[in-house]
Amino acid sequence: MLGNNTSKRRILNITVAILAIALVYSLAGTVFASDSDAPHPSIFNLDVEIPGSENIPNVSIGEFLGNTVENTGVNAIVNGSEEVPDLIDPAVTTTVPGWQRLVMMAIGFLIIYLGAAKGFEPLLLIPIGFGTVFVNIPGAGMYNEHSGMLRIIYEAGVGNEFFPMLIFMGIGAMTDFGPLIANPKTALLGGAAQLGVFATLFGVAVLNLMPGISYNMFEASAIAIIGGADGPTSIYLAGKLAPHMMAVIAVAAYSYMALVPMIQPPIMKALTTKKERMFKMKQLRHVSRAEKILFPISLLVLSVLLIPPAAPLIGMLAFGNFVKQLGTVDRIAKTMENELLN
Repeated sequence: MLGNNTSKRRILNITVAILAIALVYSLAGTVFASDSDAPHPSIFNLDVEIPGSENIPNVSIGEFLGNTVENTGVNAIVNGSEEVPDLIDPAVTTTVPGWQRLVMMAIGFLIIYLGAAKGFEPLLLIPIGFGTVFVNIPGAGMYNEHSGMLRIIYEAGVGNEFFPMLIFMGIGAMTDFGPLIANPKTALLGGAAQLGVFATLFGVAVLNLMPGISYNMFEASAIAIIGGADGPTSIYLAGKLAPHMMAVIAVAAYSYMALVPMIQPPIMKALTTKKERMFKMKQLRHVSRAEKILFPISLLVLSVLLIPPAAPLIGMLAFGNFVKQLGTVDRIAKTMENELLN
């Protein structure tokens, strides 16, 4: 203990000595570098200006307090407005009042609550909620061109469709198409699910009959894809057809997907009996490894021949699944399925 105290006292003395020497050198340099005949500002010469401060205005306590109030988030929300550039044409701007930002921030906190407290798809809703809050903070510049963090992320991976491609590659790596290959009739269930897309498209068209609402076919199609309950596809198609609506569509699609566990059970109970819900499916036939390997290749070929514009997205899904089923590149498959997708 005595040795430790002596060592600490010695370190303190050395530190004080270094600071004293630095102070002496600083004062001596200032004195020798300045004009000895000119008066220097000090406690004895309060009227003398500090060199270099001739054009700097004096600090006013009233202006300081006024500027402080004007720069608060409360004032920006209540009285402020901001010009937001359009995603497609940055020369076109839209005036966004502060109260609209407050509403979006409240929605962001609601999304965070659903993900964190209620456990509704936390991996999706928590980042979406924080992103919604960050981009709507008045004066923070989180989406400023060339400097905003969220703008950089958008241009690096969302606007150029890079992130949706990676997501589909990861989904392909974690998907087992064995049950579908064993019973191809189940593909009809997937086809029936797309009825939601057309129902949503019809609903958007009906909304155009209301005053103040006008969606063109591109915008209506981008909104309608939400009915397929597929977030990456919604982002991909919105980027193609209606980039200015991508953020709204992404939030709506993923929020809807997160609420499926709450919406689906009552619908299932209404459409089925208890006996039907307790029915045990028979064991499907064995699906060979060759079939599982050929399936993504066939899927890619069909997409190239029938729907070339969708081939990149389906191709990434097929690529991820092919790597998974191949079995010789397990490290790549596990990276796609876990680290990359997460």
